[in-house]
Amino acid sequence: MSLRELLKKKNMLLKKSTQPEARSSTYRHIDIAAVHAIVQAAVNVEEFTIPLYMCSLYSIQGMHAITGDNKLYEGRMWPGSATTSTPDTDNKNAFNKIFKVFIEEMLHLQLVGNIAHCVGVAPKFTSEELMTEETYAWTCYGPELTTIPHILDFKDVKQGMGNDIKVNLGPLNKEQIKLFLAIEETEENAIDRIQPDKLDKYFPTAPFEKWYIGEPLPMFGSIGWMYACLWQYLSIEYDEGPTLWEALYHAPLDELERDLFNEQEDGHPKKEYPNMDMTVANPQDPRQTEHQAKMRVLDMISGITDQGEGNAISDIIRESMGVQPLLTSVRNRYQANKPNLAEDYPSYNDVGVEVDSTDAAARGDEPNVALDHFEIFTKVNALLDTGDIVTWDQWHKAGNAWTPQMLKTASYDKNEYGLPSAEDVSAALNRLKENDSGDANYKIMCQASAGAIKGITTVLDKYWADADKLFPYPSMAGSGDRMSICWAVFGKTPLLSFGSPEKESGLYHACQGLSLDPNLPSEPDHCALVPVYHTCKGSNTCKGEGGCGFIQTTTGGSNCGDTVSFARSGPKQPAGNDCSPIYYSAPSDNLCMSKGGCAVPISASQLFPKPRAPKSLQDTQAMKLFNIVEEEPSGLGFFPYDQPDMDSPYKEGASVYGVAWDAYVKVLEANNEAIPNKPAPSDLRLAFPPST
Repeated sequence: MSLRELLKKKNMLLKKSTQPEARSSTYRHIDIAAVHAIVQAAVNVEEFTIPLYMCSLYSIQGMHAITGDNKLYEGRMWPGSATTSTPDTDNKNAFNKIFKVFIEEMLHLQLVGNIAHCVGVAPKFTSEELMTEETYAWTCYGPELTTIPHILDFKDVKQGMGNDIKVNLGPLNKEQIKLFLAIEETEENAIDRIQPDKLDKYFPTAPFEKWYIGEPLPMFGSIGWMYACLWQYLSIEYDEGPTLWEALYHAPLDELERDLFNEQEDGHPKKEYPNMDMTVANPQDPRQTEHQAKMRVLDMISGITDQGEGNAISDIIRESMGVQPLLTSVRNRYQANKPNLAEDYPSYNDVGVEVDSTDAAARGDEPNVALDHFEIFTKVNALLDTGDIVTWDQWHKAGNAWTPQMLKTASYDKNEYGLPSAEDVSAALNRLKENDSGDANYKIMCQASAGAIKGITTVLDKYWADADKLFPYPSMAGSGDRMSICWAVFGKTPLLSFGSPEKESGLYHACQGLSLDPNLPSEPDHCALVPVYHTCKGSNTCKGEGGCGFIQTTTGGSNCGDTVSFARSGPKQPAGNDCSPIYYSAPSDNLCMSKGGCAVPISASQLFPKPRAPKSLQDTQAMKLFNIVEEEPSGLGFFPYDQPDMDSPYKEGASVYGVAWDAYVKVLEANNEAIPNKPAPSDLRLAFPPST
């Protein structure tokens, strides 16, 4: 059955000539609830794809350099593939292609979040449809699971047409590509594969018959159909009173609409998609009408479906409105702009010289830029047919082990910053696998991945609710790093089903040997516990749990991902007292959430970048130290010392763990406690790459 035949069977849902008569206004409250449920379902679906695609993306075997406009990591290579401007192997080509899809799924999640906000929904990114509320363990993936949330159960698919597909995390292989193609398929393909006697379970017409508030939504059959139903609801008119869109639309929209892709600011000067609507509010026309706002929603829906499955649904919606359909798989309007990407995401070699942008090549080069997700995965499937793609599980099965030569380039001996040696790191990578009794090390790596993703989802829950909440950029990079290193060390899938354990009461700490807990005096090497693993400020929950190369002020309020500027950027002082110095948090001795750093445990290779020049005589490079103690029954207390005692520790190339240890020693000295021996880096800290 073709899509248009189905439309005819379903009263030609989207055809202008047969639009239903005005609906009774008595259904308005039910229809509002239905729209709210659909937009949350769309959030779930878009979010569901991100760890799934990311897991297979980082299963692709390869190495990368950590670069910037400095020489901090000169001569060093790190496990894991990355984008490249010269995709001259099948591995590099596949990585670039899937990376484009991965980024666009994050774009889709943003668009849906903004659509949700404009119709009165606070989008939830920790939905029980995807994960548990207690440990954020992802329950939507598993070796026996068969359902794309809200969309399709593969048990309803015809024999030999995908009824054996499992919805599971895994390496890039033919089985995973079958799943990815099914996720991104058009309505025609979905209809063709579903068993005829199961079709009535899918492709509902909107408004839904006999649906009541609180009931599960019907299954949509395809992602495109979900958005078609959303649009049809937004087009409902009633026999009296406002239309459904008029009842839903929250205007004027406030600053809670988010735009990470087209926002122009320092470090991101250009719009990535300059022709695409990213928000329902029009930045150029604050007085836009309700109809104009609705048309921007249509453009956002069209962008999502056009980039994903192609044009099928957006074309039919446009035809129903008498608007010309789109003509290409991904119309230019919805394509990333390569020159802009190159300015937003510059690339450097390992000695700080700018080179061709790798992100711009992956997302902006032909043919990738014009391919929808279904077409991208079709191309990757063809690459798999050649047999030349190598994944980490295959690399390990072939008997490979880590050698120092894999971790360094010809300029390795020029590095001046005292990084752990390539010999020490390669030995640690091998030991983590060889000495993994009961899969303990593997489980920790899986939980580190889950914890990094938790740092995204939990912050996003607040991001559309609190205008002051900053996006967790480092967690996005950190989650990829954590997944990648798990693949590289063990050759096994970084399972997210372990979740991130909840913290219990007690005095937690950021890294190896830095504990102030009086119950651990005989364990100086004791490392951070898994419940506090994280990769972004704001994603941890308490004091003393921060540590990375992007330090924060003791007053908070800045983002990560950049060198710190020692400027008077804290809260304004009272009149007449405007020159108070600004202090910074020491790693592992920070105040509460958002006033520390990121990346716990601290990589043994983590170095401080070069600080920016002070802007006034009142600027300071001092780190304020705090006495963090466990109090009963109130929890943790923190007490600042009279003097910062850490004057100018922030120097280019300084070891972050070294500064954390110095701060720890000063706290012990201030408390008249014994000073333990500084521990040698653990294998876990040697294996983890530095935060970038």
